[in-house]
Amino acid sequence: MASPRAARAWTRRQFLVRSASSLAIASLATPSISRAADRPQIAGGIQSGDVSDGSAVIWARADRPARMQVEYSTVESFRTIIASACGDALPDADLTSKLLLNDLPPGQDIFYRVRFDDIAAGAAGESRIGHFRTAPVAGQSISFLWSGDTAGQGWGIDVSRGGYRSYRTMLDGRPDFFIHCGDHIYADCPIPSELKLPNGETWRNVVTEEKSEVAHTLAQFRGNYKYNHLDQHFSAFHAEVPMFAQWDDHEVTNDWSPVGSHDEAGYEDDGTPRLVARARRAFFDFMPIRDVGARKGRVYRKIAYGPLLDVFMIDMRSYRDETWNKGDDRRGWILGAEQLAWLKRELAASRATWKVIAADLPIGLISLDAVALGDGPPDRREHEIADLLASIKRAGIRNIVWLTADMHYTAAHYYDPSKAQFQDFEPFWEFVSGPLHAGSWGAGELDDTFGPVAMYQRGCSAAQGENLAPCFGLQFFGRVDIDGATGVMRVTLKDVDNRDLWSVDIVPQPQARPAMVAQHS
Repeated sequence: MASPRAARAWTRRQFLVRSASSLAIASLATPSISRAADRPQIAGGIQSGDVSDGSAVIWARADRPARMQVEYSTVESFRTIIASACGDALPDADLTSKLLLNDLPPGQDIFYRVRFDDIAAGAAGESRIGHFRTAPVAGQSISFLWSGDTAGQGWGIDVSRGGYRSYRTMLDGRPDFFIHCGDHIYADCPIPSELKLPNGETWRNVVTEEKSEVAHTLAQFRGNYKYNHLDQHFSAFHAEVPMFAQWDDHEVTNDWSPVGSHDEAGYEDDGTPRLVARARRAFFDFMPIRDVGARKGRVYRKIAYGPLLDVFMIDMRSYRDETWNKGDDRRGWILGAEQLAWLKRELAASRATWKVIAADLPIGLISLDAVALGDGPPDRREHEIADLLASIKRAGIRNIVWLTADMHYTAAHYYDPSKAQFQDFEPFWEFVSGPLHAGSWGAGELDDTFGPVAMYQRGCSAAQGENLAPCFGLQFFGRVDIDGATGVMRVTLKDVDNRDLWSVDIVPQPQARPAMVAQHS
């Protein structure tokens, strides 16, 4: 008998046939519309995201001003419809539209059907079908993936080499969701028509005008996201697997900070560089991410995914002190006081077995752009991480795992207080993966402030050099499986060809909390 997961492991051919069939159904339903050009079209793909306990975000983009119509069901045939919703796709948001679906049944496959209607005439456009799975109930297992770094260093879509192959591989694994840890785009890296490979061959990119130069205008930032949707594997993956999105530096510019990154456009009235404001707006236009309360534009948030898992998406860009982690005053921060306080409260309030912190940067790899400065006691931004780790220990919070990307290689780090300069914390794991489709680098250097030990790492060799093209196979993602019966978490580091490179089983530890727990905010 097939398992529930195997039963929903649709092939790519089935997905394409299903999408084509839904288009035909939409055409039959509107016989008065004879030509596709007369009807609003879906420009690019469809996406879901931020799937939580009973809710999810649906995203799509139209080719003209239109009204997005979404129907959703627990059966692929749409024989019964749970509900429907609609929202406008207007020029102000570059014709994108997002809808938050609520009151969804837990632990269910949800199929959603998206089309755009002409606002004035009501003419219905093509229809496409997507899928996600809602957060589970007790006893159900979870699987998800994470990675980052897409279309970096000029390595764009080379159709002859399979395009964004990592997305095809990840789709074959049928995860419940995917965490993208940042660098969805490389706004500061144009995509040229050709690049030379070290073996003498030529890499040939699909090119667009908006990706031909460094992004400064809002249209150019948006064009970076539209470029990714030109890849068939990217579009197929996002139609089937919901994404939890965060950002890093290349959504704006290399190693950006809120006080040190600007261009000739200057600043908004509140002091925000216009370059950053445009990049943030494009990010929220194109990501299936919900607005968090009154703080529109806030990236950090918690996503509750059933009794086994809470995911804490943090933002290590928007509130940092400056571009580089240096200074004579020994003070620095990367989360900022407000976000740090939020993270402490939410971790303490979590009742999920596992608390995954999705970070856009690692905490133990030496980098002036990140946290670690080198061997020795905490300094500058490391004080903030030390404060967080010590507070986790004092609160008796267990089963925290850090996931990140950014470094363009893959690694497993075990943080051991007995090997650390700062020792007031409980041991924990940090896993690094990526790139999805960008240049590959060699392994970085760890410092001993928090005692990380590299249990596994793989990247470019010295002989291969750095910025190795995606076609050489050093593209990585990670997979997490949480057993519904035992709660054991298995983390597996994988490559673009779906090889298991390394894995570890982590047994959940009992909580050791005081009686009083902070309230949610």
